[in-house]
Amino acid sequence: MTDLDSFVTGLPKAELHLHIEGSLEPEQMFALARRNRIAIPFKSVEELRGAYSFSRLQDFLDIYYQGADVLRTEEDFRDLALAYFDRAAADNVRHAEIFFDPQTHTDRGIPFGVVTDGLLAGMEEAERRHGLTSKLILCFLRHLDEEAALATLAAADPWLGRIAGVGLDSSEVGHPPSKFARVFARAGEMGLLRVAHAGEEGPPTYVHEALDVLHVDRLDHGNRALEDPDLVTRLARSAMTLTVCPLSNLKLCVVDDIAAHPIEAMLRLGIRATINSDDPAYFGGYVNDNYRALIPAGRLDARDFATLARNSFLGSFLDDGAITHHLAELDAYIATAL
Repeated sequence: MTDLDSFVTGLPKAELHLHIEGSLEPEQMFALARRNRIAIPFKSVEELRGAYSFSRLQDFLDIYYQGADVLRTEEDFRDLALAYFDRAAADNVRHAEIFFDPQTHTDRGIPFGVVTDGLLAGMEEAERRHGLTSKLILCFLRHLDEEAALATLAAADPWLGRIAGVGLDSSEVGHPPSKFARVFARAGEMGLLRVAHAGEEGPPTYVHEALDVLHVDRLDHGNRALEDPDLVTRLARSAMTLTVCPLSNLKLCVVDDIAAHPIEAMLRLGIRATINSDDPAYFGGYVNDNYRALIPAGRLDARDFATLARNSFLGSFLDDGAITHHLAELDAYIATAL
Protein backbone atom coordinates (compact mmCIF):
# COMPACT_ATOMS: atom_id res chain seq x y z
CA MET A 1 0.00 0.00 0.00
CA THR A 2 1.40 3.41 -0.98
CA ASP A 3 1.45 6.43 1.29
CA LEU A 4 -1.48 7.88 -0.67
CA ASP A 5 -3.36 4.57 -0.37
CA SER A 6 -2.90 4.70 3.39
CA PHE A 7 -3.96 8.34 3.56
CA VAL A 8 -7.16 7.70 1.59
CA THR A 9 -7.97 4.60 3.60
CA GLY A 10 -7.79 6.51 6.87
CA LEU A 11 -9.75 9.56 5.77
CA PRO A 12 -12.96 10.07 7.77
CA LYS A 13 -15.69 10.39 5.17
CA ALA A 14 -19.40 10.25 4.41
CA GLU A 15 -21.09 8.26 1.66
CA LEU A 16 -24.00 9.98 -0.07
CA HIS A 17 -24.81 7.73 -3.04
CA LEU A 18 -25.39 4.12 -2.07
CA HIS A 19 -28.27 1.92 -3.22
CA ILE A 20 -28.73 -0.54 -0.40
CA GLU A 21 -30.10 -3.22 -2.74
CA GLY A 22 -26.93 -2.76 -4.78
CA SER A 23 -24.81 -3.83 -1.82
CA LEU A 24 -26.22 -7.38 -1.99
CA GLU A 25 -23.08 -9.47 -2.45
CA PRO A 26 -23.36 -12.80 -4.31
CA GLU A 27 -22.57 -14.73 -1.13
CA GLN A 28 -25.39 -13.00 0.73
CA MET A 29 -27.74 -13.48 -2.22
CA PHE A 30 -27.15 -17.23 -2.09
CA ALA A 31 -27.53 -17.28 1.72
CA LEU A 32 -30.86 -15.44 1.57
CA ALA A 33 -32.07 -17.64 -1.27
CA ARG A 34 -31.41 -20.69 0.93
CA ARG A 35 -33.03 -19.05 3.97
CA ASN A 36 -36.17 -18.19 2.01
CA ARG A 37 -36.14 -21.32 -0.19
CA ILE A 38 -35.98 -19.32 -3.40
CA ALA A 39 -34.49 -20.73 -6.60
CA ILE A 40 -32.05 -18.42 -8.38
CA PRO A 41 -30.77 -19.01 -11.93
CA PHE A 42 -27.10 -19.40 -10.94
CA LYS A 43 -25.33 -22.53 -9.75
CA SER A 44 -22.54 -20.81 -7.84
CA VAL A 45 -21.21 -17.51 -6.54
CA GLU A 46 -18.60 -17.63 -9.28
CA GLU A 47 -21.23 -18.03 -12.00
CA LEU A 48 -23.17 -15.10 -10.57
CA ARG A 49 -20.08 -12.90 -10.47
CA GLY A 50 -19.42 -13.84 -14.07
CA ALA A 51 -22.82 -12.42 -15.00
CA TYR A 52 -21.74 -8.99 -13.74
CA SER A 53 -20.62 -7.83 -17.18
CA PHE A 54 -22.47 -4.72 -18.24
CA SER A 55 -22.31 -2.49 -21.28
CA ARG A 56 -25.06 -0.10 -20.20
CA LEU A 57 -27.27 0.83 -17.28
CA GLN A 58 -30.18 -1.36 -18.36
CA ASP A 59 -28.00 -4.50 -18.46
CA PHE A 60 -27.13 -3.89 -14.82
CA LEU A 61 -30.70 -3.13 -13.79
CA ASP A 62 -31.95 -6.42 -15.25
CA ILE A 63 -29.76 -8.49 -12.90
CA TYR A 64 -30.19 -6.01 -10.03
CA TYR A 65 -33.95 -6.51 -9.93
CA GLN A 66 -33.53 -10.27 -10.26
CA GLY A 67 -31.18 -10.34 -7.28
CA ALA A 68 -33.50 -8.27 -5.10
CA ASP A 69 -36.09 -11.06 -5.25
CA VAL A 70 -34.29 -12.94 -2.44
CA LEU A 71 -35.14 -10.12 -0.01
CA ARG A 72 -38.41 -11.13 1.66
CA THR A 73 -38.44 -10.43 5.43
CA GLU A 74 -37.54 -7.66 7.86
CA GLU A 75 -34.57 -9.79 8.92
CA ASP A 76 -33.36 -9.94 5.31
CA PHE A 77 -33.42 -6.15 4.96
CA ARG A 78 -31.80 -5.68 8.36
CA ASP A 79 -29.01 -8.11 7.47
CA LEU A 80 -28.53 -6.43 4.09
CA ALA A 81 -28.12 -3.03 5.73
CA LEU A 82 -25.77 -4.32 8.42
CA ALA A 83 -23.53 -6.04 5.88
CA TYR A 84 -23.13 -2.71 4.08
CA PHE A 85 -22.53 -0.73 7.27
CA ASP A 86 -19.88 -3.20 8.47
CA ARG A 87 -17.97 -2.62 5.23
CA ALA A 88 -18.54 1.13 5.35
CA ALA A 89 -17.21 1.34 8.91
CA ALA A 90 -14.08 -0.52 7.81
CA ASP A 91 -13.64 2.21 5.17
CA ASN A 92 -13.84 4.92 7.86
CA VAL A 93 -17.28 6.07 6.76
CA ARG A 94 -18.72 8.10 9.62
CA HIS A 95 -22.11 8.84 8.06
CA ALA A 96 -24.07 7.33 5.16
CA GLU A 97 -27.21 8.43 3.34
CA ILE A 98 -28.62 5.34 1.70
CA PHE A 99 -31.16 4.94 -1.08
CA PHE A 100 -33.83 2.27 -1.10
CA ASP A 101 -36.28 1.34 -3.86
CA PRO A 102 -39.59 0.37 -2.21
CA GLN A 103 -41.32 -0.20 -5.56
CA THR A 104 -38.83 -2.98 -6.35
CA HIS A 105 -40.29 -4.82 -3.37
CA THR A 106 -43.91 -3.71 -3.08
CA ASP A 107 -44.50 -4.60 -6.74
CA ARG A 108 -43.65 -8.23 -5.86
CA GLY A 109 -45.88 -8.28 -2.81
CA ILE A 110 -43.48 -7.31 -0.01
CA PRO A 111 -45.19 -4.80 2.32
CA PHE A 112 -43.66 -1.33 2.54
CA GLY A 113 -43.23 -1.70 6.29
CA VAL A 114 -41.25 -4.93 5.98
CA VAL A 115 -38.69 -3.14 3.83
CA THR A 116 -38.52 0.07 5.82
CA ASP A 117 -38.60 -1.41 9.31
CA GLY A 118 -35.89 -3.89 8.39
CA LEU A 119 -33.60 -1.18 7.00
CA LEU A 120 -34.23 1.12 9.97
CA ALA A 121 -33.37 -1.72 12.35
CA GLY A 122 -30.10 -2.23 10.52
CA MET A 123 -29.34 1.49 10.66
CA GLU A 124 -29.96 1.58 14.41
CA GLU A 125 -27.74 -1.44 15.00
CA ALA A 126 -24.96 0.08 12.87
CA GLU A 127 -24.95 3.19 15.03
CA ARG A 128 -24.73 1.06 18.19
CA ARG A 129 -22.06 -1.18 16.70
CA HIS A 130 -19.89 1.37 14.89
CA GLY A 131 -21.04 4.86 15.87
CA LEU A 132 -21.92 5.26 12.18
CA THR A 133 -24.94 7.50 11.64
CA SER A 134 -27.21 7.25 8.62
CA LYS A 135 -30.23 8.65 6.84
CA LEU A 136 -32.73 6.93 4.56
CA ILE A 137 -33.77 8.26 1.14
CA LEU A 138 -36.78 6.79 -0.67
CA CYS A 139 -36.22 6.55 -4.42
CA PHE A 140 -38.87 6.43 -7.11
CA LEU A 141 -38.26 4.15 -10.10
CA ARG A 142 -38.27 6.42 -13.13
CA HIS A 143 -39.17 3.67 -15.63
CA LEU A 144 -42.55 3.48 -13.87
CA ASP A 145 -45.16 6.24 -14.13
CA GLU A 146 -45.65 9.19 -11.80
CA GLU A 147 -48.92 7.81 -10.46
CA ALA A 148 -46.97 4.84 -9.08
CA ALA A 149 -44.51 7.25 -7.47
CA LEU A 150 -47.33 9.24 -5.89
CA ALA A 151 -48.84 6.02 -4.51
CA THR A 152 -45.44 5.07 -3.06
CA LEU A 153 -45.09 8.46 -1.39
CA ALA A 154 -48.55 8.04 0.13
CA ALA A 155 -47.66 4.54 1.37
CA ALA A 156 -44.57 5.99 3.07
CA ASP A 157 -46.60 8.38 5.22
CA PRO A 158 -46.34 6.41 8.52
CA TRP A 159 -42.55 6.39 8.20
CA LEU A 160 -41.92 9.94 6.99
CA GLY A 161 -40.55 10.99 10.36
CA ARG A 162 -37.67 8.59 9.73
CA ILE A 163 -37.16 9.16 6.00
CA ALA A 164 -34.93 12.13 5.17
CA GLY A 165 -35.79 12.62 1.54
CA VAL A 166 -36.82 11.29 -1.84
CA GLY A 167 -34.76 10.47 -4.90
CA LEU A 168 -35.11 9.34 -8.49
CA ASP A 169 -33.24 6.37 -9.97
CA SER A 170 -33.43 3.44 -12.44
CA SER A 171 -33.35 3.79 -16.24
CA GLU A 172 -32.47 7.39 -17.04
CA VAL A 173 -32.65 7.78 -20.82
CA GLY A 174 -36.20 8.44 -21.97
CA HIS A 175 -37.39 9.23 -18.45
CA PRO A 176 -36.51 12.89 -17.80
CA PRO A 177 -36.81 14.40 -14.33
CA SER A 178 -39.79 16.52 -15.44
CA LYS A 179 -41.82 13.30 -15.65
CA PHE A 180 -41.89 13.41 -11.83
CA ALA A 181 -42.59 17.10 -11.23
CA ARG A 182 -45.77 16.58 -9.21
CA VAL A 183 -44.46 13.94 -6.82
CA PHE A 184 -41.31 15.95 -6.12
CA ALA A 185 -43.39 19.06 -5.50
CA ARG A 186 -45.55 17.06 -3.10
CA ALA A 187 -42.47 15.71 -1.31
CA GLY A 188 -41.16 19.24 -0.91
CA GLU A 189 -44.46 20.37 0.60
CA MET A 190 -44.13 17.50 3.08
CA GLY A 191 -40.74 18.78 4.19
CA LEU A 192 -38.67 16.05 2.52
CA LEU A 193 -35.29 16.77 0.98
CA ARG A 194 -34.94 15.99 -2.73
CA VAL A 195 -32.21 14.39 -4.82
CA ALA A 196 -32.22 12.89 -8.31
CA HIS A 197 -29.99 10.93 -10.67
CA ALA A 198 -29.32 13.13 -13.69
CA GLY A 199 -26.55 13.44 -16.24
CA GLU A 200 -25.23 9.89 -15.89
CA GLU A 201 -26.41 8.63 -19.28
CA GLY A 202 -28.97 11.39 -19.81
CA PRO A 203 -28.07 14.75 -21.38
CA PRO A 204 -27.30 18.04 -19.60
CA THR A 205 -30.95 19.04 -20.07
CA TYR A 206 -31.83 16.39 -17.49
CA VAL A 207 -29.57 18.17 -15.00
CA HIS A 208 -31.33 21.45 -15.74
CA GLU A 209 -34.69 19.76 -15.13
CA ALA A 210 -33.49 18.26 -11.85
CA LEU A 211 -32.51 21.74 -10.70
CA ASP A 212 -35.38 23.79 -12.12
CA VAL A 213 -38.32 21.37 -12.11
CA LEU A 214 -37.57 19.02 -9.23
CA HIS A 215 -35.67 21.65 -7.18
CA VAL A 216 -33.17 19.10 -5.92
CA ASP A 217 -31.02 19.71 -2.85
CA ARG A 218 -28.29 17.43 -4.22
CA LEU A 219 -27.47 15.98 -7.64
CA ASP A 220 -26.61 12.31 -8.14
CA HIS A 221 -23.95 11.61 -10.80
CA GLY A 222 -24.05 14.74 -12.95
CA ASN A 223 -21.11 13.80 -15.20
CA ARG A 224 -22.65 15.17 -18.37
CA ALA A 225 -23.19 18.56 -16.79
CA LEU A 226 -19.59 19.26 -17.85
CA GLU A 227 -20.80 19.44 -21.45
CA ASP A 228 -22.62 22.72 -20.65
CA PRO A 229 -20.29 25.54 -19.52
CA ASP A 230 -23.14 27.67 -18.18
CA LEU A 231 -24.41 24.72 -16.16
CA VAL A 232 -20.93 24.13 -14.74
CA THR A 233 -20.77 27.76 -13.62
CA ARG A 234 -24.18 27.48 -12.02
CA LEU A 235 -23.30 24.29 -10.14
CA ALA A 236 -20.06 25.78 -8.85
CA ARG A 237 -21.60 29.09 -7.77
CA SER A 238 -24.50 27.42 -5.98
CA ALA A 239 -22.23 24.88 -4.23
CA MET A 240 -24.51 22.10 -5.46
CA THR A 241 -23.12 18.76 -4.31
CA LEU A 242 -22.60 16.06 -6.94
CA THR A 243 -22.47 12.44 -5.74
CA VAL A 244 -20.02 10.92 -8.21
CA CYS A 245 -19.38 7.18 -8.56
CA PRO A 246 -16.14 6.38 -10.45
CA LEU A 247 -16.21 2.56 -10.50
CA SER A 248 -19.89 2.59 -11.44
CA ASN A 249 -19.10 4.96 -14.30
CA LEU A 250 -16.38 2.60 -15.51
CA LYS A 251 -18.47 -0.56 -15.18
CA LEU A 252 -21.45 0.97 -17.00
CA CYS A 253 -19.21 2.46 -19.71
CA VAL A 254 -20.04 6.06 -18.81
CA VAL A 255 -16.24 6.49 -19.02
CA ASP A 256 -13.93 4.27 -21.07
CA ASP A 257 -10.94 4.56 -18.74
CA ILE A 258 -10.82 5.40 -15.04
CA ALA A 259 -7.76 7.56 -15.77
CA ALA A 260 -10.02 9.80 -17.85
CA HIS A 261 -12.71 10.15 -15.20
CA PRO A 262 -14.00 13.76 -14.92
CA ILE A 263 -13.69 14.00 -11.13
CA GLU A 264 -10.47 15.99 -11.38
CA ALA A 265 -12.08 18.40 -13.86
CA MET A 266 -15.02 18.83 -11.49
CA LEU A 267 -12.72 19.82 -8.64
CA ARG A 268 -10.69 22.22 -10.78
CA LEU A 269 -13.92 23.85 -11.99
CA GLY A 270 -15.01 24.45 -8.40
CA ILE A 271 -17.79 21.87 -8.30
CA ARG A 272 -18.51 20.28 -4.93
CA ALA A 273 -17.92 16.69 -6.03
CA THR A 274 -17.92 13.67 -3.74
CA ILE A 275 -16.85 10.02 -4.13
CA ASN A 276 -19.32 7.18 -3.60
CA SER A 277 -19.81 3.51 -4.45
CA ASP A 278 -23.35 3.46 -5.96
CA ASP A 279 -24.01 -0.32 -6.19
CA PRO A 280 -20.77 -1.73 -4.81
CA ALA A 281 -21.58 -5.44 -5.01
CA TYR A 282 -22.11 -5.08 -8.75
CA PHE A 283 -19.51 -2.46 -9.66
CA GLY A 284 -16.36 -3.79 -8.07
CA GLY A 285 -15.86 -1.94 -4.83
CA TYR A 286 -16.96 0.06 -1.82
CA VAL A 287 -16.17 3.69 -1.14
CA ASN A 288 -12.45 3.33 -0.41
CA ASP A 289 -12.07 1.22 -3.55
CA ASN A 290 -13.53 4.15 -5.48
CA TYR A 291 -11.10 6.60 -3.88
CA ARG A 292 -8.14 4.28 -4.51
CA ALA A 293 -9.15 3.65 -8.12
CA LEU A 294 -8.35 7.30 -8.85
CA ILE A 295 -4.80 7.17 -7.45
CA PRO A 296 -2.86 5.47 -10.30
CA ALA A 297 -3.68 8.18 -12.84
CA GLY A 298 -1.69 10.61 -10.68
CA ARG A 299 -4.06 13.51 -11.28
CA LEU A 300 -5.24 13.84 -7.68
CA ASP A 301 -3.02 14.41 -4.66
CA ALA A 302 -3.66 14.05 -0.94
CA ARG A 303 -5.16 17.54 -0.70
CA ASP A 304 -7.61 16.69 -3.49
CA PHE A 305 -8.71 13.53 -1.71
CA ALA A 306 -9.08 15.50 1.51
CA THR A 307 -11.30 17.97 -0.38
CA LEU A 308 -13.45 15.11 -1.64
CA ALA A 309 -13.88 13.83 1.92
CA ARG A 310 -14.63 17.36 3.16
CA ASN A 311 -17.23 17.75 0.42
CA SER A 312 -18.91 14.54 1.54
CA PHE A 313 -19.71 16.08 4.93
CA LEU A 314 -20.57 19.51 3.53
CA GLY A 315 -22.95 17.90 1.04
CA SER A 316 -24.64 15.67 3.60
CA PHE A 317 -28.02 16.30 5.17
CA LEU A 318 -26.54 16.38 8.66
CA ASP A 319 -27.18 19.41 10.85
CA ASP A 320 -24.52 22.09 11.16
CA GLY A 321 -23.30 20.83 14.53
CA ALA A 322 -22.69 17.31 13.24
CA ILE A 323 -20.95 18.62 10.11
CA THR A 324 -18.68 20.80 12.24
CA HIS A 325 -17.82 17.80 14.41
CA HIS A 326 -16.91 15.63 11.42
CA LEU A 327 -14.87 18.39 9.77
CA ALA A 328 -12.90 18.87 12.99
CA GLU A 329 -12.08 15.15 13.02
CA LEU A 330 -11.10 15.32 9.35
CA ASP A 331 -8.85 18.33 9.92
CA ALA A 332 -7.16 16.58 12.85
CA TYR A 333 -6.52 13.53 10.69
CA ILE A 334 -5.07 15.63 7.86
CA ALA A 335 -2.81 17.51 10.29
CA THR A 336 -1.27 14.28 11.55
CA ALA A 337 -1.19 12.41 8.22
CA LEU A 338 0.34 15.09 5.97
